[in-house]
Amino acid sequence: MVLNNGMVIEPNPTLENHYKDILNLIGEDPTREGLVKTPHRVAKEMQYITHGYQLDPKSIIQSAIFNENHSEMIIVKDIELYSMCEHHMLPFYGKAHVAYIPNGKITGLSKIARVVDAFARRLQVQERLTTQIRDCIQEALDPLGVAVVIEAKHMCMMMRGVQKQNSVTTTSSFTGEFEKQATRSEFVKLISAKLS
Repeated sequence: MVLNNGMVIEPNPTLENHYKDILNLIGEDPTREGLVKTPHRVAKEMQYITHGYQLDPKSIIQSAIFNENHSEMIIVKDIELYSMCEHHMLPFYGKAHVAYIPNGKITGLSKIARVVDAFARRLQVQERLTTQIRDCIQEALDPLGVAVVIEAKHMCMMMRGVQKQNSVTTTSSFTGEFEKQATRSEFVKLISAKLS
């Protein structure tokens, strides 16, 4: 399997065999027509969903750092994210809003989205995902501040447990200038606005 960043994921036969065992354990017949290729497909899918373990998020940013005398807030908002809850191994999905205030250095905008993916494509909890993105950008760019807000729906709350279909979980994390109320308020206003 080749990812959009050119990384190749080789099929894992051990993982495939474990999925055959799971099918047996839940009372299915992995030899029946509709399930014969399911262990292979699910193994590939799980490797794809968790390919973030193979990525170094900090090096993603460091691959495109530019000296720039820009000192205003840079925001990349509505970054789609898909992750897996580590408690139930069910998906959660939503949007990340990421901002930083440069301190003489900027990075390519796509690198911010790639960092979100690199951390999201692992077994996660939303709270940790939020701070990992923040810390990675802070360490790689040494900006005046970083802000990350994630809004997500969790299948572990929708399909099982309390089964609340419309709940959205919001997490936030800030460093530096974003710890000041005025800067934080500007960020929240900008990510909430619909610009046309």
